[in-house]
Amino acid sequence: MSRIPPRVEEAVATLDLSPVTRRRLLSGTGLASASLAAGALLSACGGDDKKSSAAGTAGNFPSTPKWKFTFVNHVTTNPFFTPTQYGMADAATLLGIEKPQWTGSQNSIVAEMVNATNTAISAKVDGIAVAVVDKNAFRAPVAQALDAGIPVVSYNADGARGDTGTARLAYVGQGLYESGYALGQRALRQVESGEVAGFIATPGALNIQPRIDGAQQAFKDSGKPISFTAVATNADVTKGLSIIDAYAQGHQNLAGMLAVDAGSTSSVGQVVKKYDMRSKALKVAGGFDLIPETLTGIQAGSLDYTIDQQPYLQGFLPVLYLYLYKIAGGLLYPSDTNTGLLFVTKDNVGPYQSTKTRYQGSTSDQALVPRSGPIPHG
Repeated sequence: MSRIPPRVEEAVATLDLSPVTRRRLLSGTGLASASLAAGALLSACGGDDKKSSAAGTAGNFPSTPKWKFTFVNHVTTNPFFTPTQYGMADAATLLGIEKPQWTGSQNSIVAEMVNATNTAISAKVDGIAVAVVDKNAFRAPVAQALDAGIPVVSYNADGARGDTGTARLAYVGQGLYESGYALGQRALRQVESGEVAGFIATPGALNIQPRIDGAQQAFKDSGKPISFTAVATNADVTKGLSIIDAYAQGHQNLAGMLAVDAGSTSSVGQVVKKYDMRSKALKVAGGFDLIPETLTGIQAGSLDYTIDQQPYLQGFLPVLYLYLYKIAGGLLYPSDTNTGLLFVTKDNVGPYQSTKTRYQGSTSDQALVPRSGPIPHG
């Protein structure tokens, strides 16, 4: 009968095993016992390696529960938020927690969003991220969550300018009024006078109303003889397109067509092309976000620009901030984070169209996106 090889015996002796388990491994004879001991050794060593690798991936954080976070959104099926959902999922995978729940309303119905928030609170989730499209409606639910010990951050929308309306810990998203003001300022480079229309899907909704307020103020501040008119479209993109189409037919001397939401922006591009408005009085057309139709419109010249607000970060960062708040017992307090104001024009739209990336929502594939050449800077 053969005994366990000395090297394996020595290795088993170093393992963190109970005395009973160690005696059982070392008392056996034959190939089966040797294999068992070697298997235990390899399993233990492999487990250490796996733990080390996982810890490194997650920043060597201590072991935590599989925390569950909930995102409450106002247009859950809108393609704008596809990269947002990828961002929250990627952050959860990186940190070793449950994939956050994506819930809310399909059509910006605030009551449905409030119900989703209350459901998350009742389920005692570990953190909530909510798009605060109505500062009054979310005041009580956010306070209730915080009283229950559930951290809350806002993303994409954060109440009214100067009054968030809620006691959320932090906001992750674009400076909405400032981005609208920048939209108007950019248009003023090309428009000296005339009528400019600003299209908005859901007037009063605090993810986009501050933008159109900012754009209107930019035209007012310019002192130029420009008439700016806000025009309501619809959260349903098809209905919104019909409204913009009809408005263009009734106002054929428009000097500018701007939009403050993704659906209205892409529709503006389509209408400009349909009626060849560039050959008429139209001087400028632009808006927000990066859906494919908008990028195509920029490349074709029916749109002058759109504004990128990094929707992926609006999913990734809230998960990270909630995790850090939880792991530090509240001492790592999240900070307001502006996710940017980048104008995409014909000069830089190429990479957005040629690169299929999870970070812009054009593919679900996980892939490294290489970049070559100098990085633009001011």
